[in-house]
Amino acid sequence: MKSLSSLLTLKNILIGFVLLLLDAVLHIFLGIYLMKYDDFYDESEGEYWSLASMEVDEKIAYIALNVSGILNVIAIVYIIYRIIIYFKRRKNTNLQYLDYPKDTSEY
Repeated sequence: MKSLSSLLTLKNILIGFVLLLLDAVLHIFLGIYLMKYDDFYDESEGEYWSLASMEVDEKIAYIALNVSGILNVIAIVYIIYRIIIYFKRRKNTNLQYLDYPKDTSEY
């Protein structure tokens, strides 16, 4: 198991920062692109924000924005999982309560 200091190198921090920046740029781009739908929405074409009322390029942007959001949630859950596993495997940590003893008569 790698130590925390070996994971928090300048290279890894910069990679994480660049990934966060690219994700933010993608969300901003897709959000601005979907403003076109908001500006030119026509009630006769269907319910507001339904796929039936969107053009093909708006559908692609809408689905890409939703998929990106789902991937972000999955990435956050995975990172939290890895942090919990890291601290669970470490000795002398404050998260030792996660390992409940089966027989409490020993204590």
